[in-house]
Amino acid sequence: MRRLPRPSLAALAVAGLSACAHAPAGPPLRTVEKVDLARYAGTWYEVARLPFRYQKDCAHSVVVHYALRDDGRVDVTNRRVRADGTVSEARGLAKRSGADRPASALKVRFAPAFLSFLSAVWADYWVIDLAPDYSHAAVGGPDRKYLWILSRTPEMPEAQYREVVDRLARVYDVSGLVRTEQRVRHPGHP
Repeated sequence: MRRLPRPSLAALAVAGLSACAHAPAGPPLRTVEKVDLARYAGTWYEVARLPFRYQKDCAHSVVVHYALRDDGRVDVTNRRVRADGTVSEARGLAKRSGADRPASALKVRFAPAFLSFLSAVWADYWVIDLAPDYSHAAVGGPDRKYLWILSRTPEMPEAQYREVVDRLARVYDVSGLVRTEQRVRHPGHP
């Protein structure tokens, strides 16, 4: 039997550990069965999130606004207050993941439109929990690297929050959830 040189074994070990680190845990993540994007449109307040590198400078007051376009795509505007008190805004676009996918399985990009042809600029945006009255939702992706709990109001009643977290705990590691404080109203948002 031929032995692999040590550098090859080390490379295989690193590759194996990397694969494990990125493998989704638990059962396959599913979206909610149906989302009416016209009802989903509007303003949502971030109640909690798993720490995400693009939000590392968020201090409080994270709000997202969705506007349904005539072509079925969704304009996305995220606003947040940074630790230094400045307001940051990111504009993006969401679309269905595919014609054979439900409206609850979206792709979103915040990169410039001229880069839209690159699949790397599109991220999964899956609605995985949604109240029947559209008062709260949870959004994540199949890799479980990110998770947001959203509410139509700046604060979600604690009992309702616990119920949502308990449901999400069946498919996510929710131990790292960070609550989002809502202190200010952003211009253009109710």
